[in-house]
Amino acid sequence: MKHRALGRSGLTVPSLCFGCNVFGWTVDETSSFRLLDTVLEHGLTFLDTADVYSRWAPGHSGGESETIIGKWMKARGNRNRVILATKVGMDMGNDNVGLKPDYIARAVEDSLRRLQTDFIDLYQSHKDDETTPQEETLAAYDKLIKAGKVRAIGASNFSAERLNSALDISKANGLPRYESMQPEYSLMERSSYEGALQQVCEANDVGVITFFSLAAGFLTGKYRSESDFAKSPRGSRSIPKYMNPRGMRILAGLDEVAAETRAEPAAVALAWLMAKPSVTAPIASATRPEQVATLVAATKLELTKDQVGRLDAASA
Repeated sequence: MKHRALGRSGLTVPSLCFGCNVFGWTVDETSSFRLLDTVLEHGLTFLDTADVYSRWAPGHSGGESETIIGKWMKARGNRNRVILATKVGMDMGNDNVGLKPDYIARAVEDSLRRLQTDFIDLYQSHKDDETTPQEETLAAYDKLIKAGKVRAIGASNFSAERLNSALDISKANGLPRYESMQPEYSLMERSSYEGALQQVCEANDVGVITFFSLAAGFLTGKYRSESDFAKSPRGSRSIPKYMNPRGMRILAGLDEVAAETRAEPAAVALAWLMAKPSVTAPIASATRPEQVATLVAATKLELTKDQVGRLDAASA
């Protein structure tokens, strides 16, 4: 498994991050344990979750994913083998939302309790909070780092301007800086990262951990017509917007490169992201242990410049 430096944090992470939003939602606890065992066996030690996962599901209140990961690490005694990333800031109900210092202080304790650990490797602002001065948020994170509860901090869903201003504030005030950025980035969605945000990340050596790397599963190739939407709970919700001429052109490009490399379309889509110099690790998930092999294959697949260029053109 290839590893890469995460910004300037001192953390070294696998070239693929396993997304844990499915735990407690489309994957129950027992199946989650089996999936996590398989993931770890293959060297995918970088796990990404959030306090809000999976509050959107009926009957859920958030924290389900963190709780399952915590139970698994406790049962296996493997906390020291895992690089654990979680997030704060999304609406957890009862005004528990945002990046105010007092809320961050409470939220991190809740996450630590659910995760059954005394530290988080990467604690991320899940989304920007323009109602709270960035100095206050960064100072709150500084306290957590000094207390040993957090090793590094990251951002998600920030604009280029806001990420840049946060980095400037950190530098000017001797505060910890965002070492990573989570943008939506895939062959289907390039505009939200490529351009200004990419430039800020590259100029400041900020690690990039992409989410929706497989466009909610569309880039696996299993959704080719409306009749395929029922293949997963995400299908009918997320996939229809991709069913257009551009989406079909991208799938055709993936099929072509997949045939050349004898790889699955999903592995090719992830390898395309890994071929981008500024990307540290795409986030990808699975719901069954046998799907993990495709993720591992992506970490070993090196596309040629011609193949990357053809996929660039197909997704333009």
